Amino acid sequence: MLLDLLNTTPVLDDGQHDVLTEEGPHWLAAHGLPASDDELRALTAARDALQAVVRGQEEPAVLAPFVEGVRQRAGVDASGVVWHLDLPGNRTAAAQAVLEWDALRVSSPGRLRPCANPECRLFLIDHSKPNSARWCSMAVCGNRMKARRHYQRTRGAQ
Repeated sequence: MLLDLLNTTPVLDDGQHDVLTEEGPHWLAAHGLPASDDELRALTAARDALQAVVRGQEEPAVLAPFVEGVRQRAGVDASGVVWHLDLPGNRTAAAQAVLEWDALRVSSPGRLRPCANPECRLFLIDHSKPNSARWCSMAVCGNRMKARRHYQRTRGAQ
């Protein structure tokens, strides 16, 4: 859900789009999240804050309002101790997104990053062993950036 959320502001041929503004309730429902106006407002704000944090434009402290009131409580069932997450009403999706970001930050540091194409607004999770992926899509952004560099090299040689 986190990567899908971060990538809800793509740049298409006719400019930048905001999927949450255009089809927010449908997006929430497709991800099994509560689809209310309050949830959508909180999720949009959390997305904007997460994008800024991942781009290095903001410190993680800006995410604090989205996890305020989140509690974890223990229970016991036949398999042993189970943990239940209590999420705040009207911010369930926003809190879940921030928690997913933090879990990824801890388990795979440096793997979540923005696409290296400055004209692209998408993000990627690098699954490569050397942690060297740079583009959201090699077929689109990677090809464009490589073609642009090739053109600049050959043009400069003339």
